[in-house]
Amino acid sequence: MSKVTLEQIVSLCKRRGFVFQASEIYGGLAGFWDYGPLGVELANKIKAEWWKSVVTDKDNIYGIDGAIIQNPKLWEASGHVTGFTDPLVDCTNCGARHRADHLVDSDSTDLTELKKLLEGKTCPTCGKMTLTEPRTYNMMMKTWVGPIEDDSSVSYLRPETAGSIFINYENVRETMRAKLPFGIAQVGKAFRNEISPRDFIFRVRELEQMEMQYFINPDDQDKTYQDWREFAWKFLIERIGIKEDSLVWNEHAEDERAHYASKAHDIYFKYPFGAKELWGTHNRTDFDLSNHSKASKKDLSYFDEQSKSRFTPFVIESSVGLGRMFLAVLADAYNEEEVNGETRVVLKLKPELAPYRFAISPLLKNKPELVSKAREVQAELKKVYGNVIWDDNGNIGKRYRRQDEIGTPYCVTVDFQTLDDDTVTIRDRDTTEQKRVKISQLGDI
Repeated sequence: MSKVTLEQIVSLCKRRGFVFQASEIYGGLAGFWDYGPLGVELANKIKAEWWKSVVTDKDNIYGIDGAIIQNPKLWEASGHVTGFTDPLVDCTNCGARHRADHLVDSDSTDLTELKKLLEGKTCPTCGKMTLTEPRTYNMMMKTWVGPIEDDSSVSYLRPETAGSIFINYENVRETMRAKLPFGIAQVGKAFRNEISPRDFIFRVRELEQMEMQYFINPDDQDKTYQDWREFAWKFLIERIGIKEDSLVWNEHAEDERAHYASKAHDIYFKYPFGAKELWGTHNRTDFDLSNHSKASKKDLSYFDEQSKSRFTPFVIESSVGLGRMFLAVLADAYNEEEVNGETRVVLKLKPELAPYRFAISPLLKNKPELVSKAREVQAELKKVYGNVIWDDNGNIGKRYRRQDEIGTPYCVTVDFQTLDDDTVTIRDRDTTEQKRVKISQLGDI
């Protein structure tokens, strides 16, 4: 379990502008959240780090940005229309609906097994023993394309970003002259009509995914699968800065795997509400390309020049939800410490992820010469880092506490000595140590 409570994270996010409830002034809407000024900065940096690591730094992985609404035949071929389901129970007393597996804290989706586990269970909403037998419930969000709302115009908001990757496999292969192995990556929104969204931004109805599908010769599946497992683990620790003891592997049993997977491992993060899925690595075999080839009547097989053989590529999937990674980063970085007899909240974010790299302050905001000089320093640092915040509200101690709480690594104070020798005081977020350095040396810090 994380050392921080979910209530502390939610409070920090609202108080400091990381995450707001969607439509808050109208009472909100369950499962939907808005990212505020600091939240969007952190989220964008997480996405940029993932994109650089997965796409930019590699020669054989290409990015796309597929449409949110696709031809509904895609989701029929992928199995989502019939298989993208959760077990649901209703309360006949109060009308509330609940995820059956959540009520009994089980990973099973077998309705017979869940029925046994639910015996004697009461409704969490009204406390009555009036729950129906579990039944399946499709989580895709329906919409209509065109002016007439009938069966012929039904479509779906995509439940995952992988679908548009698979149907663009041949387009990417041809235009990029790609040879196996190669990957296609995408960052984008997906929508799931969750029965009971919960745990803040962990389980939501509108989510953003970072997914990569790696197309390979079936003979290479075992090694490639291990390679991408190692990639995910190292990325979280080295590129995002999550502590290794906050992570643990979980292998899916045969009855827990998605319908398309022959093997599946998740990296679990120790969230405040328990160890839960953060990043998934799956062997999807040739399920997707074979099904789309059959349904579309398009040949999606691959001819290997070296072996002179033709086959349908296998796919290794590496998939992570942005919201879950965002929440893991905050929970892992959150600390409460005593400094000079006072308790401070500090987010020890990796500096590259912090919403602001520097906070610039004049020692006194009513001294024009200090304000002018501090603005000069801010302008110079902005040229290099972009994300530099101005803070002259309250005394210097309060400014430090405020910047600690949002994860700013360095606070730079311009005082009267600055006017004489072009030095400033720079304070380190994690150690609280202060030292004087030349303005010209701030970039080196």
